[in-house]
Amino acid sequence: MSGRFATQAAIDPPRFLVALSDKNRTFRVAGAAEHLAVHILDRSQLSLAELFGSHTGDDTDKFAQCGWSDGPHGLPILDDAAAWFTGAIVGRVDLGDHVGFLLDPDRGELRSDMSDPVMFDDVRDLDPGHGA
Repeated sequence: MSGRFATQAAIDPPRFLVALSDKNRTFRVAGAAEHLAVHILDRSQLSLAELFGSHTGDDTDKFAQCGWSDGPHGLPILDDAAAWFTGAIVGRVDLGDHVGFLLDPDRGELRSDMSDPVMFDDVRDLDPGHGA
């Protein structure tokens, strides 16, 4: 699977790194953004992971196929996400076929106990909307 990767990058100050494929629509939207939203799903939400991981926003209005609401900074927040957070983009770094967006997390919500989160092995076989 290609497209999006994310990880904690620092503790003090708190930082989170989101890597977006330079081929997909999310990357083009993020390029003009000041803030991003990150959603964490649990395994009961694999269909949502498939929607966002297997379809390109160039061809599919993914937000028309799921529940969402306006969140901080005017960002869409998925109604069914187990957790989410937003953050200001404080840096960008070229990572080859991806660009890393370094975030300063500022708001979020934990909606479940996060005991069964979606992991890479759960989505590795998804056919991405765009190539890497």
